[in-house]
Amino acid sequence: MSELCIRGGNRLMGNVVINGAKNAAVAILPATILVDGVSTIENLPNIDDVIILNKAIQSLGATTQFLDEHTLEIDASTLNNTSALDECISKMRASYYLIGALVGRFGRAKVAMPGGCDFGGRPIDQHIKGFEAMGATVKIEKNMIEVTAKQLVGARIYLDVVSVGATINIMLAAVLAQGTTIIENSAKEPHIVDVANFLNKMGANIKGAGTNVIRVRGVEKLHSGRYTTVPDQIEAGTYMIAAAITGGDVYVRNIIPEHMESVSYKMREMGIGIEEGDDYIRVFSNGRLKSTNVKTLPYPGFPTDLQPQMSVLLSVADGESVMIEGVFENRFQYIDQLKETGAIIRVEGNKAIIQGVDVLKPATLKATDLRAGAAMILAGLKSEGGETVIHNIKYIDRGYEQVEKKLSALGAQIYRQ
Repeated sequence: MSELCIRGGNRLMGNVVINGAKNAAVAILPATILVDGVSTIENLPNIDDVIILNKAIQSLGATTQFLDEHTLEIDASTLNNTSALDECISKMRASYYLIGALVGRFGRAKVAMPGGCDFGGRPIDQHIKGFEAMGATVKIEKNMIEVTAKQLVGARIYLDVVSVGATINIMLAAVLAQGTTIIENSAKEPHIVDVANFLNKMGANIKGAGTNVIRVRGVEKLHSGRYTTVPDQIEAGTYMIAAAITGGDVYVRNIIPEHMESVSYKMREMGIGIEEGDDYIRVFSNGRLKSTNVKTLPYPGFPTDLQPQMSVLLSVADGESVMIEGVFENRFQYIDQLKETGAIIRVEGNKAIIQGVDVLKPATLKATDLRAGAAMILAGLKSEGGETVIHNIKYIDRGYEQVEKKLSALGAQIYRQ
């Protein structure tokens, strides 16, 4: 099993180019199932989750091929299987998008229950509520969910909680349904807009993505086309924090600065320099950081997927900071790992009280989930006096493409062994 080794203390300098969004890619790939033809998806991140979903789509009978490292062509006209029960599927959360796509096109789907990073209850009750409102029957047994419908019919669906997954899954199911589906209290994240833009380019009729009410008017079929995924706001935020925590000067390129506003705002509060261009953000810092308070919220609030990384930054800021997790119930599992580096953090329910220290120390750490793994890397970059070793990096590879190469190019001492 490979591990990452980091010798901290280097300021990061230079340019880093951000890949396509993981959270968009893992929804757009299942969405190609709805297309009775060929979809060419560009700017895909070269990460494990994309590879797993590609294999899953192949197992359903579609023909796929990578045209280059970041471009995948999927011909779903040959798709002839509606069961995705492979063990690898059950290990990733986004596998549930296969349900909405399959039942949307074929009226049936049988998919292994989704897994992914474990940080508290992440029920799929809102997904089920949406499918049933549209006329589907849902059965869950033996770690498998089966959804069937003679004909999906548009419905008005109010989500009891703002859910990215349910918003996308209901949208997928509604694209080819009869009539109009209205999703109220929908999530607004950039990757939801990206999925809607992909579907619309292929012939769907979706309006309101990015607002709290989405209207999907069913169409008869989707046609072939080419689409480029949006840049990854979480990868961008991670490198912004890496620049700040090392006192560096980094241009984070190929991004949409508007998507980063909540992060940029908090970093400015901490005394970090932020300079925005059309498709880049420059982050520069060479002084002590100021403490601040952060609460994660659905978009456009501060992203929960940047909470662990931001907590590391707060751990080396002057004074006391408070991090409140407002999305998931148990996303502080990584805190014990971070304490190994000398961070002073106390957890009280959904709140972490962080007392800033001058420097972190090297330690042997393990990634407990994808974004926690990124946080361990940041701690290693800030450590002094030895080498930090990070185990369980399979989580990191799920969402970050060539992280050690990108950081090395910025001047970090990091390698994989």
